Parts: sequence; C-alpha cells; structure tokens
Amino acid sequence: MKKREDQPIIREQMVTYDDYARMPDDGKRYEVANGMLELLSAPSPKHQVVSYQMQRLLTNSCNSEYIVFASPIDLILSATEVRQPDLLMIHRSRMEIITHRAIEGIPDLVAEILSPHSVKRDRHKKLKVYAEYRIPEYWIVDPANAALEQYLLTGDDYELLNLYDREEVVQSDRLPCVAFTMEQIVEAAADLPG
Repeated sequence: MKKREDQPIIREQMVTYDDYARMPDDGKRYEVANGMLELLSAPSPKHQVVSYQMQRLLTNSCNSEYIVFASPIDLILSATEVRQPDLLMIHRSRMEIITHRAIEGIPDLVAEILSPHSVKRDRHKKLKVYAEYRIPEYWIVDPANAALEQYLLTGDDYELLNLYDREEVVQSDRLPCVAFTMEQIVEAAADLPG
C-alpha cells in the first residue's frame, strides 16, 4: 500500500523497560504490558485511602518478615513486562530483588485494588500475567463490596482459594503474619466517593 503524502507512517514498536525509564517525567503513570506502553488512570481518593490502610495494617503485622510496598513502584517481570501493583510484599530473605530502580523479580504477593476503570485489567489481564510470571499469591481487593479475592498459583494458573467478606479475617498460609478484615480497610474510606 502506497503512503499518501499527507499521512504519516505509524509504526508500533516494542517498548522495553529501558525505553520506559528514559521517558521524560510527564506526571502520569504507565505500565509496560507485553511490550506496549499503557497509561494508568490516576487513583481516586478512596482507592488511595484503601491502599494506605492495607499497607499500614500489613506493615504493622508483617514488618519483621516482609517489606510492603505501595504503588507507584515498578515491578520488572521482564524487559517488556513492567507492572505497578497497588501493593506487593517481599520476604526479607529475598531482598536482593529490591534494586535502586525497581523490584526486579518475583514478589511473594501482589494486590490490586479494583476501581471502575481497572476491573478488566485487574481481573483478567493482570491475573494472567501474574500467573505467567509465577507470582505465588494474588489478591483482588474490591472496596465497593468490602471483599478480597485470594488467588494462589496452582500449576500454571491461579485458583480462587478464598473470598473474604467484610468481617472475615483475611489469612494466608504463605504469609502467616497476615490478619485483618476488610471492614478495617473500607471503614477508613467509608465517607469518600468512588
């Protein structure tokens, strides 16, 4: 097909972590998903409070064994797969994956907090990617329903192990220090929209 003079040629190229790291800071957040740059929406105030509460509770109960990170932080899974989970946990015996630029390796846990614009990405795309890269445990946090879905890697895929509602104590055999309720998480953001 011949190019018309008034039409630029659009060429899609694979984006790597190095390309992404060289981008000028425009104040926006991105992920590299299978070599494609994806713009992330700014989190809502409610999302931020839920994230903070989870990070605070997990840090308070797990700090001696785990380091808890909240977004924004890059999780480099490969040169063409760089995600920004809302929360992640790394056992202190594996601190070598924490580098000056990012988390470069497989954390013990990743968690995503649902918002109206992230449901498809968190429930489908990230579920598949995190399983592909063998992250042992994945949580999907649903503030609107005060619920937490706990997925464990079984073989090559995640299996839904538990669905915790508002008053049930969230626990993990892999992360024995974990013990909180979704009520503790969502109550702090109850008066916020979204």
